[in-house]
Amino acid sequence: MGLLAAIAGPLGDQISNRSTAVVVAAAFTSLFVLAVIVNVLHQLLFRNPTEPPLVFHWVPFIGSTISYGIDPYVFFFRCRQKVLAWLVFLYGDVFTFILLGKKTTVFLGTKGNEFILNGKLKDANAEEIYSPLTTPVFGAGVVYDCPNAKLMEQKKFVKFGLTSESLRSYVPLIENEVMEFVKRAPSLQGAKGTVNIPAVMAEMTIYTASRSLQGKEVRSKFDSSFADLYHDLDMGFSPINFMLPWAPLPHNKKRDYAQKKMAQTYTEIIKARREAGGEKDSDDMIWNLMSCVYKDGTPVPDVEVAHMMIALLMAGQHSSSSTSAWIMLRLATRPEILEELYQEQISVLGTDANGELPPLTYDMLQILPLNAQVVKETLRIHAPIHSMMRKVTNPLPIEGTPYTIPPSHVLLAAPGVTSKTEEHFANPSEWEPHRWDANESDSSMSKLEETEEKVDYGYGLVSKGASSPYLPFGAGRHRCIGEAFAYVQLGTITATMVRGFKLRNLKGKEGVVATDYSVYASSFQLSFFRFASEACCGTE
Repeated sequence: MGLLAAIAGPLGDQISNRSTAVVVAAAFTSLFVLAVIVNVLHQLLFRNPTEPPLVFHWVPFIGSTISYGIDPYVFFFRCRQKVLAWLVFLYGDVFTFILLGKKTTVFLGTKGNEFILNGKLKDANAEEIYSPLTTPVFGAGVVYDCPNAKLMEQKKFVKFGLTSESLRSYVPLIENEVMEFVKRAPSLQGAKGTVNIPAVMAEMTIYTASRSLQGKEVRSKFDSSFADLYHDLDMGFSPINFMLPWAPLPHNKKRDYAQKKMAQTYTEIIKARREAGGEKDSDDMIWNLMSCVYKDGTPVPDVEVAHMMIALLMAGQHSSSSTSAWIMLRLATRPEILEELYQEQISVLGTDANGELPPLTYDMLQILPLNAQVVKETLRIHAPIHSMMRKVTNPLPIEGTPYTIPPSHVLLAAPGVTSKTEEHFANPSEWEPHRWDANESDSSMSKLEETEEKVDYGYGLVSKGASSPYLPFGAGRHRCIGEAFAYVQLGTITATMVRGFKLRNLKGKEGVVATDYSVYASSFQLSFFRFASEACCGTE
């Protein structure tokens, strides 16, 4: 009691002489320091040998969230061997880090891709992870806001617009949309100028995706104001919405308004068609979905048709927007590749008496290898998704290790890591489309999938594909069904732009802008020079 009194007496005197704000701040600071100390001691003294090693971190709950969020790939590579003062943590390909309070287990490499992306549905699922984020954007009853079996049926319905015949019909539609956009876009007028590539490609791909995947009637509803609505809806994918999708934040209010207006646009089209007797006057995705029936005999409700159309539009635009922007940015740094692309078309496709190239077709894209390789190489370095997550629902032992991942963890696959390692690609950080040339060793990567096992998850046979180090569209039951469409859209956009423009970085700028891992598009200006005479993109 004497010691306690000796301490408490002076402490009480100090507190009585301080304002309430100072006392409260001191208390919180003390609690924070104590929490940090306890957190560090727990990591050093109480490691669980049956679970993957935990990435060292100072602050509880926050963990490695900030370093992961700034640059996921830098974080992943550093975690393979992390050095902290005199401590050396050798994590290898399997490790766990704290992401906003959640233990998130990463399994890198092709084995990790196989383990996570082709895991059994009963052991790990995507719905629990992504539903809070996607449901306010797409709408109720679709994608991750329904049982997995229903999602597989919905993917099967949507494949109507992804057949070979459909893809063939999309090429001239996409080419025309690009040409028309170039003619009217204020930033692309004149013989030369500067252009904000991310913004331009974002708007362009809204028009190409809506015209091809959704039909003429839907495309007619789209203008720059509708593009703004789409942008507001896209902002619903802000990372904070993984935890706070319901929060009354400004971007969430805009998201909810945009979702309501876009759903209303689709439901009005559906209502008008039903009131007209429901007889098809065209063959588009809305007509297809309006006639679809689930396995239990339930027709797809009109509201779900509208929500699937929103999801389809975002799937067709979101990844293509960023990838097409990266293609243009990369070509601006390699003018010799851009010239090779143009000469490839002249050599392979030929020109008419006026020196003009013919309109693009699906078959033409198949005989332009460099054009395809530019797309593929860009997807290798700039994969649309850096992290693919699953919620663990049953204990998962990792073969060849002492580790078992408990149901309290989240699994994270990072296929982009394998495409950035020297183990699989020579000089992986270099953007080099010619690495995919038929006589190059890296080209063998594209042949791996031909020998992959095919699986039907409920929407047709697809390759499991997880053994390939090149997986920009994922693998397993959640592999992107629009992969073929993405290659067609990106290939057509690239071939069309190459016909009309030469691109360069602004004077004094070197390389490309660093990747922004937030959902907000970066602003990056390029110089453009319009070809003196080119029918595809008009002239001044």
